[in-house]
Amino acid sequence: MSSEALRPMTVIGAGSWGTALAIQSSRAGHSTRLWGRDAAGMTRLRGERRNLRYLPDAPFPPSLAIPADLETALNGVSDVLIAVPSHAFRRTLESIRPFIEEDTRVAWATKGFEIASGWLPHQVATEVLGDRPGAVLSGPTFAREVGAGLPTAMAVASRDAVFARDLASRLAGPNFRIYTQTDLIGVEVGGAIKNVIAIGSGIADGMGFGANTRVALITRGLAEMMRLGVALGAVRETFMGLAGLGDLVLTCTDDQSRNRRLGLELGRGASLQAAERGIGQVVEGVLASRAVCRVAQQLKVDMPICTEVFRVMHESKSVREAVQQLMSREQRSEAEQ
Repeated sequence: MSSEALRPMTVIGAGSWGTALAIQSSRAGHSTRLWGRDAAGMTRLRGERRNLRYLPDAPFPPSLAIPADLETALNGVSDVLIAVPSHAFRRTLESIRPFIEEDTRVAWATKGFEIASGWLPHQVATEVLGDRPGAVLSGPTFAREVGAGLPTAMAVASRDAVFARDLASRLAGPNFRIYTQTDLIGVEVGGAIKNVIAIGSGIADGMGFGANTRVALITRGLAEMMRLGVALGAVRETFMGLAGLGDLVLTCTDDQSRNRRLGLELGRGASLQAAERGIGQVVEGVLASRAVCRVAQQLKVDMPICTEVFRVMHESKSVREAVQQLMSREQRSEAEQ
């Protein structure tokens, strides 16, 4: 581990995922701070030493600090790990910019394209913070299981090999394994698209279509993920790993996934607004579908599943009509890209 990694790390975002990552870093024996923008909520975390709203069964290790303000949270740290929804990513970067040093390294566990620009997180980070080491943390994980210390594997991608290794070392533990790689684009694309496909999988299950349909959606969803990723400059093999196929299968098949649960409600006839209210947390795939379809159109990449999921949520298309549209498409070779 480099000397930079011996300094504290701050996790920005005190939702379920940010809390779980901060707990894991502290559990692994590293000095870690957790900060969120809800001052009252942070006061409760400081007093209760656990996040009762999101991870009530995961007490904070003694080495996890809860600073009172953002400046204190970022003072003297070598690395920052951002775990906020994609729509808040740029705003969060702008908020930390006055308080970080030129050599502070920034990583993110944020998944999704920026809606307005269609940019991936690493592009937003470069525009806001300039040219500095960056990394993305992604893979098949649920925050509750990480908080509980259950066996988990993830991927860290960075063009800076030292930063990737340092971030992996900060988080790795007996039940938490990190694999490093360099395909930043591929890992980010996988994390964005899997949420949209998971909504489609939930819709199909909510309509009672069965396992055959679910597996077909996962498999063809993976093909869509690969097509768009390669068009953006990703390495095709990345999508067969943890941040591609692994995260896709997890999100499409387990009801801990908010995206899948939203799809289930849509498939059972609920409106998008009612489904979102019932979940009560951000469902990344709702906004991601808009950005994914826009980027696909710009690059002329065929993504029929993502397109139909978008039309159901944002153009009031009936789920049955969307299914009929998918099933009546022209026959083609499976090998076609």
